[in-house]
Amino acid sequence: MAAALTHRLATLADLPALTALMARSIEELQQPFLDPPTLEASKATMGLDTQLIEDGTYFLIEDGGRLAGCGGWSARATLFGGDHSAGRDTRMLDPATEPARVRAMYTHPDFVRRGVGRLVIGLCEGAAQAAGFRSVTLVATLAGEPFYRACGYGEVERFNAETPGGAVPLVRMVKTLL
Repeated sequence: MAAALTHRLATLADLPALTALMARSIEELQQPFLDPPTLEASKATMGLDTQLIEDGTYFLIEDGGRLAGCGGWSARATLFGGDHSAGRDTRMLDPATEPARVRAMYTHPDFVRRGVGRLVIGLCEGAAQAAGFRSVTLVATLAGEPFYRACGYGEVERFNAETPGGAVPLVRMVKTLL
């Protein structure tokens, strides 16, 4: 019998394990959607923004002690990207007029379709709503787009993130919480 999924807030001590999970997730789960050069270029737009950990809004999901996934939400203006990404904006959002951000969701390839993503999205939405946000927005990869649609997110726009390695297709999506 499979172990129950558990969650906790991530700490900076979790960074090595989170980085390894993200690398494997990107390599394996994005591959069917992106050609090799675009997959490589996507690494410039993906990864963990440690501000999420410092803010106490980044969740780590485990299954029987194994890291199964991670993801978080933010009350800051940055929409996507990791510590290495350009254009980060630490401005605090106004919950009355701006949507919270769901950020940096990754599932270990061994745990896809086991409820990891749904647990993370539920934790993020619940915490954002408790903080007074009425909606949430996120930037989906092509691989993640079907999952977010199934969770009630609607497309706002399709765009390309321009990286030194080329353009990476992304989809901004939104969901009302109330």
